Amino acid sequence: MLDRGVLGALDVLSSDSAYRTPMSDPVPPIPPENGLPGVERPGLGGPEWLRIRDLGRIGYADALVIQKRLQGEVIADRGGEDSVGHLLLLEHDPPVITVTRRPGAAAHVLADESTLARHGVERHETDRGGDVTYHGPGQLVVYPIIDLERLGIRIHEWIRMLEQAIIDTMADLGVAADRDPGATGVWVGRRTDDPDGQGGRKIAAIGVRVSRWVTMHGLALNVDPDLGHFDLIVPCGLQGRPVTSIARELGEPAPTIDRVGGLLAGHLANAMQGLENETG
Repeated sequence: MLDRGVLGALDVLSSDSAYRTPMSDPVPPIPPENGLPGVERPGLGGPEWLRIRDLGRIGYADALVIQKRLQGEVIADRGGEDSVGHLLLLEHDPPVITVTRRPGAAAHVLADESTLARHGVERHETDRGGDVTYHGPGQLVVYPIIDLERLGIRIHEWIRMLEQAIIDTMADLGVAADRDPGATGVWVGRRTDDPDGQGGRKIAAIGVRVSRWVTMHGLALNVDPDLGHFDLIVPCGLQGRPVTSIARELGEPAPTIDRVGGLLAGHLANAMQGLENETG
């Protein structure tokens, strides 16, 4: 069984964390553009400084530009009266496989370029932690751009918070989910007698990057994606571990991305409000 120190390092890339994972310099701010795509999602709770925005369906590269821009702004505004944090809700379209710089990660892409093209799936290198991940329509992606110093927590606690928000959202939808002591993310169908890292079906993946204690990247929850696309990779580098979705687990039409996004963002927002109340 992996201890939590190793477990956190599996899915985090940070220039200033206790894990000392090598990476490039912190992301610089990107010059402001004329506003952001999508719409604000008010009424989901959380601290007054938290901005929740639905970007809809968006390409991976475009979403990455937005993340980097906002991360740079949050770093630059730290401590200021107008400083904010962000939750970005979206689906990636066209579908994409993202590959980290972890040694061996590229080998977990099983499809060659022509096969990916035939399926309409892009491939991008990514600067987050973790391994190989698939994103596509029908999958809710949440990218929090949050100053962990503001919340008074560090990376382990942040990842556990993301996991718990997913678990609570699944409970709202009538699906029992929990953690796997041997692998970051959220799983369904694990039995109490399952050995660590063996049982269950993965329903959500987590991979983040932290620069100067401000997060980017985040989580992906399978609502009703094309599960066949996961056969193009070894998801998260976990050989032999099946992937599932809310639709498959419910055995009926899945709730909308909009509904699941609202539930998940609400749980994250409330958790952040609780931490802010504790720090006073």
